[in-house]
Amino acid sequence: MTQKITTFLMFEGAAEEAMTFYTSLFDDAEILDITRYGSGGPGKEGTVQHATFSLAGQEYMAIDSSVSHGFTFTPAVSLYVQCDSDAEIERLYAALSEGGGTMMPLDSYGFSKRFAWVADRFGVSWQLNLA
Repeated sequence: MTQKITTFLMFEGAAEEAMTFYTSLFDDAEILDITRYGSGGPGKEGTVQHATFSLAGQEYMAIDSSVSHGFTFTPAVSLYVQCDSDAEIERLYAALSEGGGTMMPLDSYGFSKRFAWVADRFGVSWQLNLA
């Protein structure tokens, strides 16, 4: 069955690098399909015209925009991850915050005993919660 609603991530030249990074972090994760721009454009040859990938069974789409935009990702939309262990949340926090930024460091908050909110090096926002 096809997933009815899919998160769509638009990059400007880093889609494949981001997908490869994300799929390395989660079990049951893989790049499912990549279509690349050819020599005729409109995007830079070899960059991602359209791709699908999955993380923990959830499908996502990604592209490298052929047009430069005056916007990028915002923390108002984030990927929320329910972590199963201290080891998992610590591993994801370290990997996703490296080269990115931290909006809420990994700590205990009133709503969660272990939680963090980070933006990765591509600008995608992630909320990590220990279940």
